[in-house]
Amino acid sequence: MPVIIPHNLPAYKILEDENVFVMSKERAERQDIRPLEIALVNLMPTKIETETQFLRLLSNSPIQINVEFIHTKSYEAKNISQSHMKNFYKNIYEVQHKKYDAMIVTGAPVELMEYEEVDYWEELKDILEFSHKNVTSAMYICWGAQAALYHFYGINKQTLSAKLFGVFEHEKKHDTSMLLNGFDDIFYVPHSRHTEVKKADIEKVKELIILAESEEAGVHIAVTDDYSRIFIMGHSEYDPLTLKKEYERDISQNKSINIPKNYYPDDDPSKPPYVKWRSHANLLFKNWINIIYQETPYNINEVGR
Repeated sequence: MPVIIPHNLPAYKILEDENVFVMSKERAERQDIRPLEIALVNLMPTKIETETQFLRLLSNSPIQINVEFIHTKSYEAKNISQSHMKNFYKNIYEVQHKKYDAMIVTGAPVELMEYEEVDYWEELKDILEFSHKNVTSAMYICWGAQAALYHFYGINKQTLSAKLFGVFEHEKKHDTSMLLNGFDDIFYVPHSRHTEVKKADIEKVKELIILAESEEAGVHIAVTDDYSRIFIMGHSEYDPLTLKKEYERDISQNKSINIPKNYYPDDDPSKPPYVKWRSHANLLFKNWINIIYQETPYNINEVGR
C-alpha cells in the first residue's frame, strides 16, 4: 500500500520518479480503508530531504499510511521557504485534539547544547508528552532519542571525544523481537553525532530493552516491551549520499572532520560510496508498521485509553 501525501509536496514527485508507491490524498479519500495515521515531527533544517527519506521508508509497506508533518512553533526554520511550512506543516498545538497510530521525532543539529538551552525545548517537552498520551507507538531518532530518554527517564547524553561519523557494524541482541524480524545477526547503520547515551545508563531503566548495539557506535535500538517507545541511535533513513554531503560541507567550511568510516571504497572520497544499510532500514520500518497495525485500535479515538 502507498504512503498518502499531498500531490504538490516536493517529495511526491521525487518518490514517484523512483517508482515508489505514493498516493495523493484526493485519491485515497475515495477508498474505503482506514489508513494508519503517522505524525512526522521534523526537527531537521533540511526539511524536504528529511521528509523524502522517511517517506521513502514508510512507503514500502502493504498498509496505507497518512502522514502529517509537525514543526516547532517556537523556532522558525531558516533553510526552507515559509510557503512550504505553511502548506505542509502544523505545530503540535494545532493537532493536540488528535490521535495518531505512530509518531516519528527526528534528530536535530543541537546535540552539543544542553537540552534546556535549545530554543524549542519547552515545546518539545509538550510534543514528547503528546506522544506518550496520544500515540500508539513513537519512534525517536538520534538527538530525538537522546532528548526523549532525558525527558522520560532522566538519562543524560555524554559528549564523545571525536565525532562518530560513518557506517558502523551492529549486532542483533534480541532474537524474538518483532522489530528485528528478518534481521541478520550483523547489520550496518550510518551515524553522524558528537554525543552518546551510555549503555549502562539505559540498562538502569527496567522497562527498557536493548535490541541492537555496536562495539564502536554503542547502543543502536532500545524499546519498551510494548513498543510504545522506540529509541533509535543512528540514521538508517539516510540516503546514499547524505554522509558525503556532510563531509564535503565540513571540508568546505574548513572544519576538522575525518573521512566517514566504512563508507568510501578504500576510504577514497573520490569514489562513489558503498550503501550497506538500505535493506535493514526498509526492514526496520516494515516491522514497525506491522507492529503498529497489530497494536493500534481500529477506532483511532481509542488510542491512549
